[in-house]
Amino acid sequence: MVDLGGAAQRTADQLAEGRAGVVVAALADGEAEVRAAGAVTADTVFELGSVSKVFTSLALAALVTEGLVELDQPLAELLPEAAGLQRRGVPVTLRQLAQHTSGLPRLPHGMLLPALLNPGRPDPYAKLAEPVLLGTLRRTKLGAVPGSRFRYSNLGAGLLGLALARRAGTDYEGLIAGRISAPLGLTDTAVTPADPGQLAQGHDRRARPVPGWDLAALAGAGGLRGTAADLVTFLRAQLAPEQGPLAEAIALSRTPEHRLNPFSWIHLGWMGQRLHPRQGGHLQLWHNGATGGFSSFVGFDPGAGVGVAVLTNTQRSVDGSGGALLTDLATAVSDQAVR
Repeated sequence: MVDLGGAAQRTADQLAEGRAGVVVAALADGEAEVRAAGAVTADTVFELGSVSKVFTSLALAALVTEGLVELDQPLAELLPEAAGLQRRGVPVTLRQLAQHTSGLPRLPHGMLLPALLNPGRPDPYAKLAEPVLLGTLRRTKLGAVPGSRFRYSNLGAGLLGLALARRAGTDYEGLIAGRISAPLGLTDTAVTPADPGQLAQGHDRRARPVPGWDLAALAGAGGLRGTAADLVTFLRAQLAPEQGPLAEAIALSRTPEHRLNPFSWIHLGWMGQRLHPRQGGHLQLWHNGATGGFSSFVGFDPGAGVGVAVLTNTQRSVDGSGGALLTDLATAVSDQAVR
């Protein structure tokens, strides 16, 4: 039996050196353990940052299975304000937004220079209300023909969340609540926490307290908040999709595949990679996230049936430790099976 609790606690303790607080969840063989270090617990709410993108993409898959949208539907059919987002006559589609192949820039028009000149500016997205965001599209140019190459875009993911919410007749909060949280039984995954008192104080890289981020109309790119306990539930659904209420949507989210190189690709939201044979050759699906005061990593190995979630209320990456823990768990389970 894999020592999930010990592995999670060792990772949490290691990461806590230089971070305000860390929560680590480890899953294997249908079991899960959550461990914390610092002034946080399994029920502490964290900003998830770009981990929100896998929820947005799963909402896309859910709406496709409901017949409300199509993967290759042009964005402009849901957001007429995006009618100019095309190149060589090729329009941006919903699939491309989820796979970062739309050609859109990383940030909305006018945000890049201020971000470069003042990287520590609090809450850089706060003023991007829907009219402001959609107004920037008139001045937005695509860097490539849609569908031709990968170009990570917060703008694209945010527009996807906005478009899906509009088609579903709600806002992004309502979209995630109705299509993801309610079916899976997530109690604390939302733009606005049910109990704001559970939201951790964020810290910058120097451990100084910083204000939280509000992604406004770009919430689909990184505006969700949540707990390790909810991420355990979310990972269980990913590891055994045939047993859950979103089985069809989860299967669909894994079907489209845009290759980045022979060893890595992107599905709808999830990044995929095949580790080198010297590392066990395991398949990993993952996504990370960061805001001004938080960092996150969520990943799983569908073949080995293991998953990992790492959350911290400090803006220092946890990707390396999260990925290493995922690989160690997968290796341990595989070795156990061989015996």
